[in-house]
Parts: sequence; structure tokens; C-alpha cells
Amino acid sequence: QVQLVESGGELVQAGSSLRLSCVGSGRTFSSFGVGWFRQAPGKEREFVAAIGWSGSQTDYADSVKGRFTISRDNAKNTVYLRMNVLKPEDTADYYCAVRKGQYSSSSPRDYDAWGQGTQVTVSS
Repeated sequence: QVQLVESGGELVQAGSSLRLSCVGSGRTFSSFGVGWFRQAPGKEREFVAAIGWSGSQTDYADSVKGRFTISRDNAKNTVYLRMNVLKPEDTADYYCAVRKGQYSSSSPRDYDAWGQGTQVTVSS
């Protein structure tokens, strides 16, 4: 089994940047696709970004394209989510998840291990 720990969330002003980190342990983290999802209060969990095992394949939700960048450092078993030009609507708990497949996916059903989340709050 794999364990995931997210960090980097905090309260920031609109227009700011943050970098979230997701550190994996247990399963060979570097062999699998990893995704970031978020859930705002009263809303369903939604896809944000995903990356394949090698880092060459990435996918983004339309709402974050051009502002967020997902990357990974397999030597450190870490996946990052760089978030620029943050907006109040980006406020949510952010979760990373790992899937058994090698490639990225936007469907939460494809992921079988989830972290506990890190909170991002963007004030206007």
C-alpha cells in the first residue's frame, strides 16, 4: 500500500502563488500516475491536474490551465502542484492520489490511494 502526505496549503491573497507537495511512500511511487483533486465546502471533489509516471504526460482541468503546473521528482517520490494567479474560487482542500496505472487520469475512480489533504484559502 502507498501512503501520501500533502503539504503547502495556506491562506493567501488573490493573485498569489503556492506550491503544493505530495510525498509518497510504500508502493513504488515513481511507477504510477498521480493526480491532484480539490473539494470546496459544499461541493463535490473535482479533478485539478494529473501526471503520468515519467512526467511527460500531464492533464489539467480547464479552470486551471495556464495557471497551474504539475510536476514530479521521482528520486524524491514527490509530486508538485505549482499554482499561480490564485483566485478565490481556488479555495478548497487539495488532495493528491495515486493510481495503479502508469498514466494520468482525470477520473477519481481510477485512483486507489489518497492523502489526507491540504487546505488552500484564497482571499479576495
